[in-house]
Parts: sequence; C-alpha cells; structure tokens
Amino acid sequence: MVMYNPKNWFALVFHAYSRRVMTTLWPAIAFMLAYSTVLCYIMLDYFKLHLADFQPTIAMHSLLGIVLGLFLVFRTNTAYDRWWEGRRMWGGMVNSTRNFAMKVAACLPTENHEERDWFAKMIPNFVFAVKENLRNGVQFAELEAPDDKFINDLKRFKHKPNRIASLMYKRINELYRANKVSGDQLINLDKELKDFIDLMGACERIKNTPIPYSYMMYVKKFIFIYIITLPFGFVTQSGYMTVPIVGLVSFVLLSVELIAEEIEDPFGRDINDLPLDDLAGKIKENVKEILL
Repeated sequence: MVMYNPKNWFALVFHAYSRRVMTTLWPAIAFMLAYSTVLCYIMLDYFKLHLADFQPTIAMHSLLGIVLGLFLVFRTNTAYDRWWEGRRMWGGMVNSTRNFAMKVAACLPTENHEERDWFAKMIPNFVFAVKENLRNGVQFAELEAPDDKFINDLKRFKHKPNRIASLMYKRINELYRANKVSGDQLINLDKELKDFIDLMGACERIKNTPIPYSYMMYVKKFIFIYIITLPFGFVTQSGYMTVPIVGLVSFVLLSVELIAEEIEDPFGRDINDLPLDDLAGKIKENVKEILL
C-alpha cells in the first residue's frame, strides 16, 4: 500500500504511480489516439467533410456520460467497500490476536515457559497462514515450527489456517483437562479463537465473491462504446484537436476502471492492496512481546 501526504499536491500529481498507470493504459490509449487520427483524416481530408456538410452532436455522449458516470461511481464505491472491509477485518485480526495472547499470558504463569512459547509461535503462524491462504498458497518458511512434526503435519491439510486453529483449540482443551486453565478462562479463550475463524471467513468471503460478471462486463462494454464513438461527436467541430480530447477522456475513464480493478481484491500484492505482510509482522512482534 502506498503511504502518502494528502496535502502535498505536487508529489501526488507527479507520483511514480501515475507513470505506472500510464504504462498499463498506454496500449489502449495509443489505440484510441491512432483510431481518432485515422478517423479525422478520413472525414476531414479524404471525404472533405465540414460542419456545413455533417453536423454531429455530442448530446448523445452527454446523456451517456451521465449514465456511465453513475455506473463508474457505483463500481468504484463497491470496490472501495471491499477494500475497506478487508482492512477492518485485518484490524480485527490485530486486536483479537493481542487479546488472545494477553489472556493466554494471564492464564499461564511465567514459569510455564513451554506453553507460552508454543502459543507465541502458533498465533503468528495462524496469521501468516491466513495471509498466504488469501493469496492461494502458504509459505512454510514464514512459519515457526513449535515441534519437529508440525510442518509435515500441516502439509497434509488443504486449508492450513483451519489446521492451525484446530491445534490451538486442542491445546486449550488439554490445558483445561490438566487443570491449568479454569472453565471460565476456557470460555474466554474460546471466544477469541472463534473471532479468529470469523475474521478469516469474512476475508475469504471477500476473496471468493467477485463483483457479478454481468455488471463487470457491461461497465467495460459501456466504456468501450462511449470512447469508440466519441470522435464522431467532435471531429467536424474540433478538427484534429479531437485526437487529444479523445485521448484525455479515454485516460480518465480507463483510469477509474483500473483503480476499481486493483482494489476490489485487497489481499494481493498490487501497489494499492492491503499491507498484509506488515500487519502479519506487527502481530508476530506484539504476540511475542506479550508472551515471552
């Protein structure tokens, strides 16, 4: 995620991200510039059409622009809602892991170093596993094995975070049966573990439920139809100035769509996605500070 100062206009206008967007959009914008240039040549120089001969109107594009603007606003708002909900879920993950670590630390005395060390490793393991599960894979090098069998056991399961959560549930129940935690403490710890699963499920819901295909398809169709017909509305009135006008409008509309595409899945590695690696590292640091 890009960190920035919202008050620094100059830096925002000329930020390197703008060049990255231009690199991504350049093929489409270059096509529109070439298309507009050819159309202007054919209509103005080849067929010698002028305002007296051909009087197009931009009224249709004005009306379509209103509808298209509403579509794009809804599109970007929906994408941002998904991004913000993902951030809320990971904020909840930070809080729940801290709460769970504090309760484990309060339930287990400092001399019970083995149990505290086990949870100091497993809580961050769960977070790192969730992070990579949202990216379609788990990096075992990020995990701290509490014993020699942990990694091999984890490889047998398709859903790694579920397995790690199950091991923590099992460990808490073993502590209860060994009279190391009371029934009331068990209930409190169970609540925090439930929050882990709820937060992970909410993130998976965002990840696995894309914006409906028909909506995505028609937004892109409307943008294409709008910009591909735009030169006809300007050619006899603006002449070859139609080319930069069409290029600018294409850049604006395609940029808005590109932003929405980038943030609608907030758990990836794009520049505007959530900083999951930093959040997971912060959780690991906090948990170890509490338990060790």
